[in-house]
Amino acid sequence: MCEGQTYDLIISRRTIRRFKPLPVPRDVLEGAVNAGRLAPSAANLQPLEFVAVDDEAVRKEIFPCLRWAAYIAPAGTPRPGEEPMAYIVTLVNTAVREKGYEYDAGAAIENMILAAWAEGVGSCWLISVDKEKVHAIIGAPPTHKVDAVLAFGYPAEEPLAEDYTDSPKYWRDESDRHHVPKRPLAKVLHINRFGGK
Repeated sequence: MCEGQTYDLIISRRTIRRFKPLPVPRDVLEGAVNAGRLAPSAANLQPLEFVAVDDEAVRKEIFPCLRWAAYIAPAGTPRPGEEPMAYIVTLVNTAVREKGYEYDAGAAIENMILAAWAEGVGSCWLISVDKEKVHAIIGAPPTHKVDAVLAFGYPAEEPLAEDYTDSPKYWRDESDRHHVPKRPLAKVLHINRFGGK
């Protein structure tokens, strides 16, 4: 089994949907974007660009454009005072690449999530977004389309990974703690051939 700081960082990461009202330092956002831009890119075309948002007024415009935790809506939506303190909007420059950018976006977004988490900043990767409104709010040109929004902030919750049983649906318990089922390693790992142990 893998060991080390990077592995520990990866397995400790959980999606955060409730945040402390503390500002996210600009250098953390810049570092996250730097980690994102250095992610693998198909044919090295690098079609992604990023808008980091930490201005309170812009944050307040973006927040209602986001849909949180569909399985338990509206319970998964951050409560007043627990909203994200920053966002990074991932854009695709369609003049560079119109299709097949999803792998680039996934790699870049995971890099940004982990870079922020290394600084103690939690995140929520949102793809259920009113992309047209976010596009207008951030003033992106027509050549650039919104792929996803990453919400950032210092965690005000500690979600718990659970053994997956019969459903992928996450839930909140009676003490309002978020639980996320994850398939066990033995169910997803095959050695040499499918079904190999």
